[in-house]
Amino acid sequence: MNATECPFCNLPEEHVLARTDMAVAFYDRFPVSPGHVLVIPEDHIGSLLELPEKDLTELWSLVAYVRNLLKEKYQPAGFNIGINEGVAAGQTVAHAHIHVIPRYEGDVPDPRGGIRWVVPAKAKYW
Repeated sequence: MNATECPFCNLPEEHVLARTDMAVAFYDRFPVSPGHVLVIPEDHIGSLLELPEKDLTELWSLVAYVRNLLKEKYQPAGFNIGINEGVAAGQTVAHAHIHVIPRYEGDVPDPRGGIRWVVPAKAKYW
């Protein structure tokens, strides 16, 4: 997928929640929970690990800023913050992105294990 076909490239400004010189945050079109946001680099790249260290730092600073905005607006009980790196890991849009997902008391019966549930048979370690 190139930048002209990418649903994350050329976002309408009204969809943008926050922006820095090299990163953008916007609400996920298919949210897992209220307030689910994606944070992406402006440049169309497939992997965050292709970014220079200074850009990674700025990207994670935007994640922290967004988390604070969401905490104030939605008052979640916690967050899942994660990356799907590559098709085998579930990445469906070939533009690097970080999910910031607010979590709420009772949104699932047992939240223990969090991100480990991407491989259900190995999630329960307790």
